[in-house]
Amino acid sequence: MKHYTVMAVLCLAAAAPMPAWAGANCKANPKADWMSETDAKAKLEAQGYKIAKLKIDGNCYEIYGTNKDGKKVEIYFDTKSLDVVKAEIEK
Repeated sequence: MKHYTVMAVLCLAAAAPMPAWAGANCKANPKADWMSETDAKAKLEAQGYKIAKLKIDGNCYEIYGTNKDGKKVEIYFDTKSLDVVKAEIEK
């Protein structure tokens, strides 16, 4: 019986969708040096991004939303400088 349970779990895991790409490798800035989430969001919105979601992913700020051209984006930013570390932009 255990054999079938393990097989079912393996089959379900193989069928699960994989993320489009792994997270970014942002520099590990000391937390005291991070730009606040509020300031980061305001600065990015001033650059034309419409942010649906801003979250912390490891040592990065990650946004989901659209850019100034209205294209969907998923972008990872350095937490101190807001430099783009990795970006996926709708074509």
